[in-house]
Amino acid sequence: MSNEQYQPSWRKPAGMALMLAIIGVWAFIIASFNAEIGQLHIALQLIIYAVAGIIWIAPMKPLLRWMETGRWC
Repeated sequence: MSNEQYQPSWRKPAGMALMLAIIGVWAFIIASFNAEIGQLHIALQLIIYAVAGIIWIAPMKPLLRWMETGRWC
């Protein structure tokens, strides 16, 4: 493929910026509850932070699909 035929997609840099924004907002939200979570039992804290550490992945699959194909579904 020559350089004249290949046009890089704007979706990849836009998607990466959106990913970083989502992660940053999610981290801010979780950190804002630090005082409340810190008062809980250590085992419950572990569960909350483990779940919070997994939940942010949910919006990434459609975003990655959009970055590659241009479609959300």
